[in-house]
Amino acid sequence: MKIGFDVSQTGADKAGCGVVADNLARQLPAILPDDEFILYPTFGDLYWDDHWEQGTFCPALPRVQRGFAHTSQEAARDFWRQPPAALDATLGSPDLVHSNNFFCPVGLQAARLVYTLHDLNFLEHPGWSDETNRIGCFGGVFNAALHADFVIAVSEFSRRHFLSTFPHYPADRTTVAHLASRFADTKTASAGVVGNVAPSERLARFSTSGFWLAVGTIEPRKNYDGLVRAYARLRAEQPDTPPLVIAGKTGWLMQRFPALLAELGITRQVILLGYVSDDELRWLYGHCFAVVYPTFWEGFGLPVIEALHHGVPVISSNVSSIPEVLGDAGLLIDPHDIGTLVAAMQALAVTPGLRDQLVERAKRQAARFSWQTTARQVAEVYREVLARPRYAATASIP
Repeated sequence: MKIGFDVSQTGADKAGCGVVADNLARQLPAILPDDEFILYPTFGDLYWDDHWEQGTFCPALPRVQRGFAHTSQEAARDFWRQPPAALDATLGSPDLVHSNNFFCPVGLQAARLVYTLHDLNFLEHPGWSDETNRIGCFGGVFNAALHADFVIAVSEFSRRHFLSTFPHYPADRTTVAHLASRFADTKTASAGVVGNVAPSERLARFSTSGFWLAVGTIEPRKNYDGLVRAYARLRAEQPDTPPLVIAGKTGWLMQRFPALLAELGITRQVILLGYVSDDELRWLYGHCFAVVYPTFWEGFGLPVIEALHHGVPVISSNVSSIPEVLGDAGLLIDPHDIGTLVAAMQALAVTPGLRDQLVERAKRQAARFSWQTTARQVAEVYREVLARPRYAATASIP
């Protein structure tokens, strides 16, 4: 096989889509050693990385090459919105193309198309993002429902939601390939060092096991407003509760978040780190008291599985994909009920033995997920797709 693979979001400051593509791109060449890989550093019209040449993943392997790319975001938009008639040839004549970042190409003549489905939260809750994102994500998923030869969902929850939204799409062309921790090949915390990584200067001031940790972009979907309101109530009842550390860049529609912290009187107790490197994040997981992740909606929930991998207790939501990922290894709460989150944090802080019990469960649950398993499932999809007729498309959106 000659496989065209989207790595456009694997550069610096990568978030969920980029983490998924990065880990698959690292695993697949070893699982498919006789096949060729063309890695596309610019792919689609939704996302642009000014530093793709330096940052996007491209290993020095004999059967892996960097593919066609654009010199500007404007050029990429023009190309993908009106692709050339010879799109397959321009992309290096792959046997299949795998899209990883919500964008779905149209216009392939011979190559099969595999589409990674993350989630459809923008359909159910449009107020959680801006108009540009909503339109772009909907266009990608809609075109996938018309053009993708196979859809790989990151959770059973997302797969079922896709099929209920697009009932014309054949269920036998979908599957679930769960994600895993990006730190699966690294060691966990020990004596203040995680995987031979000491804390960076800005982390060294934290105690080694005395803070609550929240991970993820600060945006409405992640329910950070609810989290800090719950934390403020917890501090009012337990003034000695540890600080809350938030690791994640500020996303859309959250400009008032610092003002909310001030209104709640917890500006000094909530530490906003912004985007953190993988090494810093590994240290944070390894030294926090617990991860608190009261999200409203997830396609999978990478911070949950990353926390479990580090043997960290998790408090998260009883909605979307989270119960599928967390199992019985953490405490599930109603993200719309701040009182349940406060109660869970209190229980974890004061109940003898509860934290130790969750640590053991976390290790067992994390062992069920690995990128090697995910990549093997993806490789099987590739083989199946090439053995089947193309999925016939009947329409698309401009």
